[in-house]
Amino acid sequence: MAGVYISYPFCAQKCTYCNFASGVFPRALESRYVHALRSELRAAEWPWTPETVYFGGGTPSQLDPAALRSLLAEIPGGLFREATLEAAPGAITAETARAWRQAGFNRVSLGVQSFVKRELSQTGRKHTAEIVEAEIGHLRAAGLANFNIDLIAGLPGQTPESWNVSLDWIARLEPPHVSVYMLEVDEDSRLGAEVLAFGRRYGAPEVPSEDAIAGFYETAVERLSALGIPRYEISNFARPGFESLHNLKYWRREPYLGFGADAHSFDGAVRWQNAETAAEYVARFDRGESPVAARTFADPGERFFLGLRLAEGIDADWSAYAAAVENFAREGLLHIDGSRLRLTPRGVLLSNEVFAEFVAP
Repeated sequence: MAGVYISYPFCAQKCTYCNFASGVFPRALESRYVHALRSELRAAEWPWTPETVYFGGGTPSQLDPAALRSLLAEIPGGLFREATLEAAPGAITAETARAWRQAGFNRVSLGVQSFVKRELSQTGRKHTAEIVEAEIGHLRAAGLANFNIDLIAGLPGQTPESWNVSLDWIARLEPPHVSVYMLEVDEDSRLGAEVLAFGRRYGAPEVPSEDAIAGFYETAVERLSALGIPRYEISNFARPGFESLHNLKYWRREPYLGFGADAHSFDGAVRWQNAETAAEYVARFDRGESPVAARTFADPGERFFLGLRLAEGIDADWSAYAAAVENFAREGLLHIDGSRLRLTPRGVLLSNEVFAEFVAP
């Protein structure tokens, strides 16, 4: 199953935890970016007809619905099995939800992150749990009942009690899909950089410990499973039949084309990446250059460190990694069933340690 990813890195505000190449940019750059993006789509060679489309960001939901429709129209196929739009809560009306559905979207991913006001205010987000509830009502009324809710485990000030408040809202709203991301602490986000510098801004001193974050994640696994939303990938949970068809192709190494800043593509053997920032992407277009900044051959071990993210694991010849695999099995991190490998629950929490064995030095 082939797919298309479209990057729209523009946001109304830059969240403190965000480590993506997205943010608040000049309005003039935004209009030039849309023009370049449409041109890249029109110039593309399509070796197959896409079945899935994913508009990510950034906040692509802030684009005018007519612009979204026109960009979708540049992709061959028309009626996609799955067309996802990432959206930020706080500006979804009944009219915009209907417009998204009419444009061709049949799935929405909501960057909720938390249902607790204090946690949200620390990150710069302005929505509330009640706003999210009302906007999900708009989505359902418009025929967009297939939606995802993102949560982050490890936000500043988060406690077991407040984490369960967010999970209580999941039980109340009954989404078909939930993503749970453990907070990443690195220099690419303002919050991460502040934590690493032992600073006090953005609530950095209140970031929970790694053990606490792992506990939040395990609580989510247990509670979501009890709600009929089991984990099918390390960070993703879904009711049967509502798994993200587009994202599954990343872990199963199916082909996809990426368009826009920092978008990645894969044809089964080669990976390539566009210029990272919106400004450089547009500058390359203005100079008449390809947006592609790098090409590499796929790492032979990636089928393992990608496939092992899935609850189903991977069925493959692992003899080249036999020593590491058998050692992880003895340590209780991997389950071996003939040629199939799966992470154990403990292995999920230590997955980066496992994946490192399959990455070429």
